[in-house]
Amino acid sequence: MANLKLTRENTLPVDGLAGTLIGRAWIPGAIAGPSPVVLREDGVFDLSETFSTISELLEHTSPLLAVRQASGRYIGTVEALLGNTGSHADPGKASLLPPADLQVIKAAGVTFASSMIERVIEEQARGDAAKAESVRRLVQEAIGDNLRAIKPGSPDAMRLKAVLIKQGMWSQYLEVGIGPDAEIFTKAPVLAAVGSGSEIGIHHKSEWNNPEPEIVLAVNSRGQVHGVTLGNDVNLRDFEGRSALLLSKAKDNNASCAIGPFIRLFDEAFTLDDVRNCVVDLRVQGDDGFILKGSSSMALISRDPLDLVAQTIGGDHQYPDGFMLFLGTLFAPTQDREEPGSGFTHKQGDEVSIGSPLLGTLRNAVTYSHEAAPWTFGLRAMMHNLAARGLL
Repeated sequence: MANLKLTRENTLPVDGLAGTLIGRAWIPGAIAGPSPVVLREDGVFDLSETFSTISELLEHTSPLLAVRQASGRYIGTVEALLGNTGSHADPGKASLLPPADLQVIKAAGVTFASSMIERVIEEQARGDAAKAESVRRLVQEAIGDNLRAIKPGSPDAMRLKAVLIKQGMWSQYLEVGIGPDAEIFTKAPVLAAVGSGSEIGIHHKSEWNNPEPEIVLAVNSRGQVHGVTLGNDVNLRDFEGRSALLLSKAKDNNASCAIGPFIRLFDEAFTLDDVRNCVVDLRVQGDDGFILKGSSSMALISRDPLDLVAQTIGGDHQYPDGFMLFLGTLFAPTQDREEPGSGFTHKQGDEVSIGSPLLGTLRNAVTYSHEAAPWTFGLRAMMHNLAARGLL
């Protein structure tokens, strides 16, 4: 595994600890286990005596006020927590975990015009990266690249749908991109996400795949958004392009969902409007010297974040422990890594950094899913652990 070293400089937001940053850490002791933590100027504090899980904390009527009032138990400096995260972690010291526990991990797809076009290209190319460039020209000639101005579900969108059906260019991805119903799917099982500093997994049979840098909302059981973090919705373009029925295999593999580094709670100086206008930057650096850079501006999303929340939870869908919601990405990498027309795909050892000024940076290294650390700490282990620590 690439030895990613997390520091304050490469992990925290540009304003440092000015905001309220909460997360999870593995806390050593007579009985070691995961705990919610808050980062403060004087260190990292374990909040488990007040809230046993992040899910429970977000159920509070005012998580921000609750965190501010909780004294917590000092576990060390911010530098020590970050420095002890990853393959080199000392189990006798606290280490960083993904900032989600009992929440269901949901994702919204095809929420940006350019990614919508790329999904149509995947479908038309049947998952064959070699055909993508020629298909891209055909699709853009028929559809164009200015779908951002079309409001999903609007009369204009329905008129465009009728035209594209006549041209034989209608797609299931256009249906969820400009139709009335958003694509909302379950990205990963509860507790299956990995955090910053960990490996992310690619299925070993995939030959065309990419990172998806996204904003992730932290939502409680009442549909209230209390904070936000970053995520990597690792995607296998060849699997999904062959058939949309392979979505689960394209999206849900061991270590294929990264969230972190921390949840920034909304407060007087940081609101959902900051999220609506933020930019998410991506950088991939390979052992072969290849560097890929890109960005995704939330100002260009086709559906408002609260609309996506409303389409996720309601009378037809309940999440008693809350959920984390990936909002989709504008960025779909098409830069050739090797032969002209071959596009981008991951290689083993790629270092992936996903950052936004007010949220910090999520950093991971690419490996195969079957070679990443296996997921073993599930709900049963979590409940036994909390009970043994007297936190239930």
